[in-house]
Amino acid sequence: MALKATIFKAELNIADLDRHYYADHTLTIARHPSETDERMMLRVAMFALFGHEHLNFTKGLSSDDEPDLWQRDLSGTIEHWIDLGLPDEKRIRKACGRAQKVTLCCYGGNPAEHWFEKNQSQLARFKQLKIINVSSEASQRLATFAERNMNLQCTIQDQQLFINNGTLSLTISFEQWF
Repeated sequence: MALKATIFKAELNIADLDRHYYADHTLTIARHPSETDERMMLRVAMFALFGHEHLNFTKGLSSDDEPDLWQRDLSGTIEHWIDLGLPDEKRIRKACGRAQKVTLCCYGGNPAEHWFEKNQSQLARFKQLKIINVSSEASQRLATFAERNMNLQCTIQDQQLFINNGTLSLTISFEQWF
């Protein structure tokens, strides 16, 4: 019997001072059995960082054809494709062919740095691609926020994400790689 996804709920309050986006979102997050709390919470952090009324979680790890998050317009056109991890060049090329804007969030420390060094020259040709990196320490601390029911306040200012759940708080700086 296949394992089922674990469902998490989050009340997410976003105050993005950089983009002047202020909204409350009620999120239902399905964590794939093979997904870690670290990766799931990074998905939530990316939702906060790129918050938009049309931004949604996708099937994620369950589908090769979809990113972790995407923003689609009313006609179904993919405006923003957001992926996490260290995908191969073929997946990035596919994303850049389908979306107006592509953001890749790398994490994991040294493996992410080596992946970027190895692929940097190939990725330079994708003009709509943005690559950001989250330090291993920050992503691991973010994992401690994972609870089945979460109430998170996020403030974005100067490309930093301040996240608070009433007990824990964390500041995440995103290193721009591309």
